[in-house]
Amino acid sequence: MSKPDERAQDSDLIESSWHPLRLLTSAMDRDIAALYDDAGVHGFRPRFSPALIQLACHGPMTIRALADAVDVTHSAMSQTVAAMRRAGLVNSASTTDARTRAVRLTRKARQLVPFLEAEWRATERTVVELEKEIPYPLTQVVRDIEQALRRRSFRDRLKEHLAEYLDEGSR
Repeated sequence: MSKPDERAQDSDLIESSWHPLRLLTSAMDRDIAALYDDAGVHGFRPRFSPALIQLACHGPMTIRALADAVDVTHSAMSQTVAAMRRAGLVNSASTTDARTRAVRLTRKARQLVPFLEAEWRATERTVVELEKEIPYPLTQVVRDIEQALRRRSFRDRLKEHLAEYLDEGSR
């Protein structure tokens, strides 16, 4: 809820300082997905690449290990694995522990890996190229934000501001 005197200014909360970053990352993901379509790899989501590359490098992995390897939550990786399974890119593999299951690449995914690795390297090179064109590199912005968040977490900052808005909205 907005502060009462800010309601007119905040009529469209979507247009915020957060919005350009979301648009930028979405546009970049769309361009990467379009690249896959151009190469005849239809229905492929860019978020699949890190997981599939990890599986190609390390063999079958549990969802937990895969999540840790690509630095996402278990829940996010579980959803990604489900989507990759539906796309025919991974299937189940047994482990030495009967209580856990692993995922492994299908033949279809193994055939894609060289393209995935090339696209990943090309994306990295594109970011480096872009950073040469702007006065403050995106990777430096990310490192600076990470450092600020180590001093005080995003969650703590968010909770403080939320409390302010909720307190003022109840007056």
